[in-house]
Amino acid sequence: MHILAAFDKFKDSMTAAEACRAAAFGIVAANPEQATSVTLAPLTDGGEGFSEILTQVADGHIEYHNVCGPLGEEISAPLGWVDCAKLPSAVVSFIPQAEGRLAIIEMAAVAGLEQVPTEQRHPANCTTFGLGELIRIAVAQEANAILIGIGGSATSDLGLGALEALGLVCTARNGTHLEQSTPEQWPFLESISGEIELSIPPIYIACDVDNPLLGPRGAAATYGPQKGLKPEEVEPFDQEASRIANLLCLHFDRPNSFTKIPGSGAAGGIGFGLKVACGAQFVPGFALVTAWLELEKRIAQADLILTGEGKFDQSSLAGKGPYALIAEASKTETQTLLFAGAIDPIAADQVQALHHSCALYTITPEGCPLEQALFEAPHNLQYKVTEVIQHCYPYDG
Repeated sequence: MHILAAFDKFKDSMTAAEACRAAAFGIVAANPEQATSVTLAPLTDGGEGFSEILTQVADGHIEYHNVCGPLGEEISAPLGWVDCAKLPSAVVSFIPQAEGRLAIIEMAAVAGLEQVPTEQRHPANCTTFGLGELIRIAVAQEANAILIGIGGSATSDLGLGALEALGLVCTARNGTHLEQSTPEQWPFLESISGEIELSIPPIYIACDVDNPLLGPRGAAATYGPQKGLKPEEVEPFDQEASRIANLLCLHFDRPNSFTKIPGSGAAGGIGFGLKVACGAQFVPGFALVTAWLELEKRIAQADLILTGEGKFDQSSLAGKGPYALIAEASKTETQTLLFAGAIDPIAADQVQALHHSCALYTITPEGCPLEQALFEAPHNLQYKVTEVIQHCYPYDG
């Protein structure tokens, strides 16, 4: 039997790679004497693990640089490098201008929510300046193209911080220049000047959401609350974001309709800012990852597929990795087992109604406190995989 273990991260508990390894240990423990081959394929939706996973698969290398973190502190962030000639041919359709050296940047590792202590999480206090610094480094090291995964961000600054790192100047009403500005300073910001100082190569932004920048489906309304924005703060934040967006469009001679481009509201508008200033292009994140990891081929070769993530709910059905994997596997009716720390029953019902070859399992023992569940998730995943495999696929030798 050939088993494909393709897990996404378990937030605050396991990386995608760690989850795949825990599942693999569970498979081996279930049937130690049975001849079973296991392929590990960590998933990423553009968030945590994006740079590491894609770089390793393409036989590239990762280097670390000290840059500005989301709260202005110095952090060490990864920058992946791959040779485009080593990428699967299917990837070329997503990043057609990419050739030579491709730099891979992960927003979650330089301006991510997990880097901000819970009590300090608020988009008004966070900047994307460090992401701009990584772009500068990539350009200085002669990147021919740049790929950015924007999942897991803590920011909602329209990419203004990143653009400041690239040469933009923000000036307050009293004439002082703002450095590493955050949305908290927006009420004092009067004008934007300066130019992008570098010759920026093509930038591709992996993104699976279609939210516009502003309005009821915009960055503040949709993603602000999970980053710390209070309900009564959403509308004022959105209004100020609209003013800053107009300043950016005016400075770069772009139409205000850029705020309505699908995806411009993702990750606090980072795609909007980079598109306005640098001509960045959106590419479908999971489709890109699917081609990059050659998941379709791996699915076709598998007799059984194991997948999962920390919490499986309604948001998981909107194109996230595990559900996309389930949908692909169901085309050939390949049996898929999904494991998660928590499973929303409505989402589970929808999956089983549409994909009869999928079974879902919660790994967390009933009544287990969240903190304990997060700590014990690797063990719980391994144990549950072993239990399910032994029950469904007993070794008869």
